Amino acid sequence: MSRVFVIPDIHLKPWIFDKAEEELSKAEYDRIVCLGDLVDDWGQEENLDLYRETFEASVRFARKHPNLLFCYGNHDISYAWEAHETGYSEAARETVLQGLSSLKAALPAENIAFIHKIDEVLFSHAGLTQAFMSYYFPEHEGGVDDLIERINGFGKEELWNDASPIWARPQDGRIGMYPDVKLQVVGHTPVRRTDYFKGVLTVDIFSTHLNGDPIGDQRFVWVDTITGQWGYSDKGMVPEELPDQKLDIRTYHKGDRVRFKIRWADTGEVEHIDGTVEIIDRYPGGYSSIDIFSVDTLYKHIPLSDVLEYYGAEENV
Repeated sequence: MSRVFVIPDIHLKPWIFDKAEEELSKAEYDRIVCLGDLVDDWGQEENLDLYRETFEASVRFARKHPNLLFCYGNHDISYAWEAHETGYSEAARETVLQGLSSLKAALPAENIAFIHKIDEVLFSHAGLTQAFMSYYFPEHEGGVDDLIERINGFGKEELWNDASPIWARPQDGRIGMYPDVKLQVVGHTPVRRTDYFKGVLTVDIFSTHLNGDPIGDQRFVWVDTITGQWGYSDKGMVPEELPDQKLDIRTYHKGDRVRFKIRWADTGEVEHIDGTVEIIDRYPGGYSSIDIFSVDTLYKHIPLSDVLEYYGAEENV
């Protein structure tokens, strides 16, 4: 078993490494993985002292923890590739390049890459998508292990696109992910709390709004890379229970087949019915429901708690 402590996107918040040290002092971990994006944040383009301070903190942390693995984020690598994006700082480019060089010197060469695979778990800034794999390796039929080195050798031409491991945003459930691993752990997309959905664990919980207010709850997680279980470091080694995917609106797409229950108002009788999802409704406050067509009737506003079975796309049933 390999238990990994995960550090999400930094974005010029060097104090995150201090906060990580506090959690690391409470338990032992086999590895530490930082998911990248050390640099850039709202309105900080001219704050070179903060860029330097962030790299100094990351290098100190790396020297203290040689078991650290670092994943390049889109913001980090953009400076090497001169690929401008939101938050990119022309003034800080040399500082970033020098900082990345110092971080490389503090760790073994293989510890810095776009993707790291530990046992049955992939760690990357944004996630390995099926579209990316199919495009670059259309004839490949084996596992991913022999391709990781090739992907880590890719450059701007291959990786500066929305399907790549530094840019993908699979959190809405509509992007197919590389399936042959237990779990993918990613940052890149800010979330209010650590989000698990269909084998993707999103942990970008330190990012902020434009006004500086935090988006996420700023809790670190650990991952068991053999079982795929994960938990919050501030709760010890207690794994979180995986959520019921039938209760997540992201599970559903138009045309999916489901089995659901309804209660007839006049008799109180409960009936179980098979049908096809026709409409997906999302309401303010997080409430969701689906409309389901069965035989010649459209059943409206079915709560997800009344879905008994989810079969997936009709052609797969």
